[in-house]
Amino acid sequence: MRINKFLAEQGIASRRGADEIIAAGRVTVNGKTAVPGTEVSESDTVLLDGKTLSHKIKYEYYLLNKPKGYVCTVKDEKTERPRKTVMELLPAGAGRVFPVGRLDYDTEGLLILTNDGDLAYRLTAPQSEIPKTYLVRVEGAVTPVQLNRLRAGVEIEKGVVTKKCKINVIETDKAFTKLHVVLTEGKNREIRKMFETVGKQISLLKRIKVGELSLSGLDRGACRKLTSEEVFYLKNL
Repeated sequence: MRINKFLAEQGIASRRGADEIIAAGRVTVNGKTAVPGTEVSESDTVLLDGKTLSHKIKYEYYLLNKPKGYVCTVKDEKTERPRKTVMELLPAGAGRVFPVGRLDYDTEGLLILTNDGDLAYRLTAPQSEIPKTYLVRVEGAVTPVQLNRLRAGVEIEKGVVTKKCKINVIETDKAFTKLHVVLTEGKNREIRKMFETVGKQISLLKRIKVGELSLSGLDRGACRKLTSEEVFYLKNL
């Protein structure tokens, strides 16, 4: 398998993160510095920062109800004062896993963590078009015209237009509106930017489903292992 996939399955980083580690020259295969595209097998000796990596992998899968105030990275290295990461919410004894996709700092809800690189890629690849459902709360009412614009797709950045999506109002009054938004893509801060195009600011954003996998009463900040049935379901979405 390719070296970036090998590192992802070790739970060291996502494939994209693994590419950055490889580009930094931190990985060797049989004594030679690895490059993107390097192939490895069980007979190869792979070192990361001088430490040998095992070819034996035990996959782990966790479901987390992410609260606000946490970043979806293994380590926050982009600020002088590192922020809390979702890794701090994993149970004691959890293996070397990483977040599948990202929820931004102020977004709550369903987050999967695993060291299964194939599943992580499947759940996040744009071509998979796996539906993800979000609970959205905005101030004031949302008009039918605004809803139809959002459903049809809006330009959130120059040349960047969102795909068609499903949006249903579940509660509304003069003060606020709650909606369910179902996306099959995951652009950066996509839902927030969508609603900004129709003049609405989001006060609550929470992912509540991936496919039909839900938080199932999991408390905010709580984490549990996925069942074998749930893992099978995700692999066959």
